[in-house]
Amino acid sequence: MARTSDVIVVGGGIIGLTTAIVLRRAGVRVAVYDRGEFGREASWAGAGIIPPGNPEFARTPIDRLRAIGSQGFPEFSAELKDLTGIDNGYRVNGGVELLSREDEYAIELWNAERIAYEAFEPSPVAGIRSYYLPGMAQLRNPWHMRALLSLAQQLEIALHPNTRIARWEIEAGRVAGVLTEQGERLSAEKYLLASGAWSEPLLNALGCRIGIHPVRGQILLLRTACESLRATHIMGKRYLVPRGDGLVLVGSTEEPEAGFAKATTPDALHDLRVFACRMIPALADAATEAAWSGLRPGSPDGCPYLGPVPGYENVHVAVGHSRAGVQLSLGTAMRMRDLMLHHQPPSLIDEFAVNREPAPIVRPAFRS
Repeated sequence: MARTSDVIVVGGGIIGLTTAIVLRRAGVRVAVYDRGEFGREASWAGAGIIPPGNPEFARTPIDRLRAIGSQGFPEFSAELKDLTGIDNGYRVNGGVELLSREDEYAIELWNAERIAYEAFEPSPVAGIRSYYLPGMAQLRNPWHMRALLSLAQQLEIALHPNTRIARWEIEAGRVAGVLTEQGERLSAEKYLLASGAWSEPLLNALGCRIGIHPVRGQILLLRTACESLRATHIMGKRYLVPRGDGLVLVGSTEEPEAGFAKATTPDALHDLRVFACRMIPALADAATEAAWSGLRPGSPDGCPYLGPVPGYENVHVAVGHSRAGVQLSLGTAMRMRDLMLHHQPPSLIDEFAVNREPAPIVRPAFRS
């Protein structure tokens, strides 16, 4: 089998590409394979919301992972623009969080993490408390993916779109290579599975069943002359993200029952428009610019799986990021680099281990 890389990454979304870049900068030869075009699934479809964060004081593991990205995205975004000439749309535009009574636990987590916020009056929705977070930021997912791809090419990462990895080649209890759908056999010293909602069959082939599943999310894009909406607005699963150029992104549904059916439905898009007008009545006259859906990689407890596959020391996974792929991408990439290159003691990986004990659904400081 041909060996032209040290690490083969299976999956070219934001998790796979960001990790490939971090590994390459550590001196590793990397090849990335994707079943379709790079970053055209959940990575392309999302809203790009980046909540504020402080990894030193974040209370839960998932919040620490998110806060690494919160802290790192300003510099990383500037670097991407400097090296590739592509603006990923990163900007700090602030955010308004509307918290129901059951969501007010988040305030305790914000306080612990030392996140700045203040009461927002009047609340867009009567009877629901609202808080303004000046540090909330955003980026534009398609722009960010283009920048990542451009940097990957500059770093001479081998990129192979439209190349599905069909199965593992196993010898003596170790993955010796992979076989593509086209019949090509490839090998590397190590393998990283980061193929989002499509990861479960390859995991199952290694005897690993962790329950990664697709969760459809539908998004509506509006065009408006309304200039009063500048901050991101979030209430539960729904959000408004003003892009600053007359476009407002409205999301998102959460439909695990849809399976792999990537489509929009009239009822869901109507509900999103009703939500938008409830939050900002001036959006009633907004025109529909576009609508789409994406399949997020859900996990049983809402947290990603990051680490080695039990029984296969040269295979790692980075899957199950659900709604938070963008905000978790930098933290995930750094963690996978440390794990795969043995920079981090095994005792520190238990919170996201593939064989961790089932836990209740984690309630992070931010949902989006």
